[in-house]
Amino acid sequence: MKSILATFFLVFLFLSCEEKKNETSAKQKYIIAYNVLVDGENDNYDIFTVNPENGKTTNVSNNPDVAWTYSSVGNKITYISDKDTCKRCEFLYQMDIDGKNDRKITDFRLRDSWMGFRKNGTEIIVTPHQSVDSVFYIIDLNGKMLKKVNTGLPYAVDPTFSPDGKKIAFRGAHKKSKREDGFADEIYTINDDGTDLTKLTNYPKSDTTAQWYAYKAGPPQWHPTENFISYTSFQNGKYSLYAITPDGKKHWKLTDNAQSEVYHNWSPNGKFLVMDLSDTLETKYQIGLMNWKTKELKVLTDTIYKYQQSPVFVIDN
Repeated sequence: MKSILATFFLVFLFLSCEEKKNETSAKQKYIIAYNVLVDGENDNYDIFTVNPENGKTTNVSNNPDVAWTYSSVGNKITYISDKDTCKRCEFLYQMDIDGKNDRKITDFRLRDSWMGFRKNGTEIIVTPHQSVDSVFYIIDLNGKMLKKVNTGLPYAVDPTFSPDGKKIAFRGAHKKSKREDGFADEIYTINDDGTDLTKLTNYPKSDTTAQWYAYKAGPPQWHPTENFISYTSFQNGKYSLYAITPDGKKHWKLTDNAQSEVYHNWSPNGKFLVMDLSDTLETKYQIGLMNWKTKELKVLTDTIYKYQQSPVFVIDN
């Protein structure tokens, strides 16, 4: 009898903990961090945050440098910056959601590239500058080298981990530069040990609307709960978001907005999609938030600044 009661008690305790965990997850709120060109003449980019609920914006980096965020983990904003070094010589930094406790992570130069986290935010995959190396680096939060991942491609940038951390999606090409004839960036996947390189996308040969500098396949984002990879592509005269399954068997247009959609990010629970939106002439960029279930789209920013781009989710404590 005692063992039965003990079992019932343990089951009740487990269910109570799960209920509290789900309530906490449901109440979890996000702040959006994004990049803003605040002074074009002096090439000054700052990182802003916006609260989706009240629209309040805050300049959290507020430094005369080039500061770009391309990832976050928990309530930390990870970004590259050329402060305290040569112009456009970017290194990796991390700060709290309010800009406090700012610290430098890497002592090697990085490429202007998106990045991704795994293992509860303890490991980051980054792209070192061409002058440093030609492979991806997996590092810890102190910048220590853990592993190198060689794709074997002349061009490989914008890596991101799969939800289980075992695979990497990235943007790659068989030419070193967009200025070379025949350059076409596509989405690839590879195992974290450098094996099983797989090309997923193929830009439509019939589409001639993209200029040489446009993304054929822009920085990928792995959906955290559904089995697909999203990316941007300039097709039919504008940027739109597309999706493809990791096995390449299913490929579809992800969104159907009138605006151009380029850089984007998924909330950790997969319920929200944040992206930068612009007119087709790219005269201004704003940050938009979409409820993935209802497809309701809300513009979060005003038009004070022309370039407001590369939004990422940050957990608001």
